[in-house]
Amino acid sequence: MTETVAFTVNGAAVEVTADPALPLLSALREELGLKATRYGCGSEGCGACTVIVDGTARFACTLPLGDVAGRAVATAEGLAAPDGDHPLLTAFLDHQAGQCGYCLPGILMRARALLDRGDPVDRTAVARELDANLCRCGAHGRILDAVMDAARQMGVAR
Repeated sequence: MTETVAFTVNGAAVEVTADPALPLLSALREELGLKATRYGCGSEGCGACTVIVDGTARFACTLPLGDVAGRAVATAEGLAAPDGDHPLLTAFLDHQAGQCGYCLPGILMRARALLDRGDPVDRTAVARELDANLCRCGAHGRILDAVMDAARQMGVAR
C-alpha cells in the first residue's frame, strides 16, 4: 500500500509517495536524494541515521515515513545555508572533528538537537547526549571540543 506523505525537510515542503512503513532513512536517501543521513546498523545501535523531527533527535532507520506526516525533519544538509553555516558545522571544521566522517551527520544532528533546546550544557552533558552515536575513529575529544565551541557561539555553554 502506498500513500503520499507530506512533511518538511530542512524547511522545504516535500511529498513522498511510498509505503508509510518505509523507514524515513530510505525515503530521505532514495526518494529525496538526501545522502548525508547514513545507514549504519538499521537497529538504532549506532546513530549514523540520526535526524531531528520537530526538535527531537530520532533514528531514521526505524522511524516509519508515515510518522513524520505534517512534521518538520532536519538533516545534516540543513546545516549548510547560503546565509551562513550553522555554528556546529563551522566548529567541526575548525576542530577537525572528523576522521572518516561516516558518523558525523548523525553526531551533528544529535548535537544540534541538544544545543537548539537552549539549555546550558557542559562537556559532560554533551558526552552523555552523544552516547547514542558511535565513532570508530576515536575523534571523540575533538568532537566534544567542537560541540562545546558551538555551544559557546550559541550562548548555551555552561
